[in-house]
Order: sequence, then structure tokens, then C-alpha cells
Amino acid sequence: MNRFANSAEAPEFDAPQIQRRTRRRRTIGVAAVAAALIAAGGGTALATSVASGGNSTPAAASTATSNDATTVLYLHPQGLTIPIDFAGWSLDGAKSYMEKMQTKLGTVTKKSAKGCKPGSVIGVSPHAPKTVGVGDTVNFTICAG
Repeated sequence: MNRFANSAEAPEFDAPQIQRRTRRRRTIGVAAVAAALIAAGGGTALATSVASGGNSTPAAASTATSNDATTVLYLHPQGLTIPIDFAGWSLDGAKSYMEKMQTKLGTVTKKSAKGCKPGSVIGVSPHAPKTVGVGDTVNFTICAG
């Protein structure tokens, strides 16, 4: 038995080739994850590219805000739901953003409220948790002063 145990050849390993293959797989994996993140980020570009109109400084929310009365959940054609909080926006800024989202501006109602800037958005309809898609109509309530 000892005669056979000592006669076996040692296996050969090509360590440099194995290391290159591992690095190549890791690089491809990192590239795939980066491409997926970039593709997912393309949908949020709509939420972050806001045209500034009037005196307001609109900013799209990345998560649902505490005030759903001014938040529109926009259903992007790629299937992403983007929450946009219109609180404090000027009507001109909201109109230009609605054009970018390819939605229609419905009725604009003026309502007096305490502590709001005249001409700023204080309500939208339909608001969260209902979603709005391309071609839908959104009604605005603005502060009368």
C-alpha cells in the first residue's frame, strides 16, 4: 500500500491564472452593480432636475413627506414612483415642472391660510397616496395671502 501512496503525483496549480480569473470576475461584478445603480439613478433624474420658476426654490423629495396634502406621487413611465412635495412652490414653478412630467394642470383654487406666502402652493389634488401618471390632471390650491 505504501508503494501506491508515495507514487501519486502532486496536482499542479496555475496560481497566477486563477488570480487573474478571480480579479476579472470581481471587476465584471462591480461593473454590473455600477451599471444597475446608474440605470436606477436615471429614473430619479426626473425628480432632481427641477426648473426654477418665480421666487421659489423647489426641491423634489426623495421620500414621502409628512405633509401628504402637497405631495404628488408621480408614476414614471419606467415604473418608478417619485414623490414630489409641492409645498411652498410658486405656481409658475409647479407649472413648468408639470410640463416636464407630461401631466396637465387642472383647476387652480386660491385659499387664504395663515402663515403662507401669497401665490405659493398649499395643496394638490390628487395627493399621496394616489399616484399620477403621464397625461393625468393635477389640481392646485394656492395661498391667497
